[in-house]
This record gives sequence, C-alpha cells and structure tokens, in this order.
Amino acid sequence: MKAYLIDASSRTVSPVELADGLAGIRTLIGFDSVDSDEIDASGDRLFFDERCFLRDQTGKGRFKLDNLAPVADKAVVAGSGDDGATLQDAAVDPGALLARITWL
Repeated sequence: MKAYLIDASSRTVSPVELADGLAGIRTLIGFDSVDSDEIDASGDRLFFDERCFLRDQTGKGRFKLDNLAPVADKAVVAGSGDDGATLQDAAVDPGALLARITWL
C-alpha cells in the first residue's frame, strides 16, 4: 500500500510501499510503541513513536503536522477506514502533505 515516510532529521517526505501494514510502520519508525492521529476526513492517519519525546532525541529533528502535537524523528502517513485498525493507501497528495508540515 502507498504511504509516506516523514523524516524530520532530513526534512523529507518520501513515498514508501507498506507490504506488511503496522509491522512495516514499526520498522520504518524504528520503534514498536506506535500511536496514530487522524489528519483529515479521508481517513489518513499519522503514525508515530508514542514515546518520541521520552527517548533521547539528541540530534533528531522535529516537525508538526497541522495542529497536531509535535513529533520527533520519523512518522508515517497511511490511510485507514477504521481508526488505524486496518491500513490502506494514503489519500493525501505528497505535495499537499509537505505544505502542511512545519519543521521545528
């Protein structure tokens, strides 16, 4: 499925293919403690390390998407029709997604 990896350290949004759903998101983020927030009415969600600010983040970048709480290091945007229980292609356009991000 089509998703986007947001890397705050390199300030990039990259398209990725997720073949194994949530396990793939955990691999991309680098941690097992994953949480998510809905980012728009299409069902797209921002998946992130729920402990990102409790860990040592020395040298890691941060970003903010719309009015959500800031996220450190990496996050993934993927689609979901049921609050993240199952995943599907992200609906957001990558350019539009990038325009909604503030690098901190």
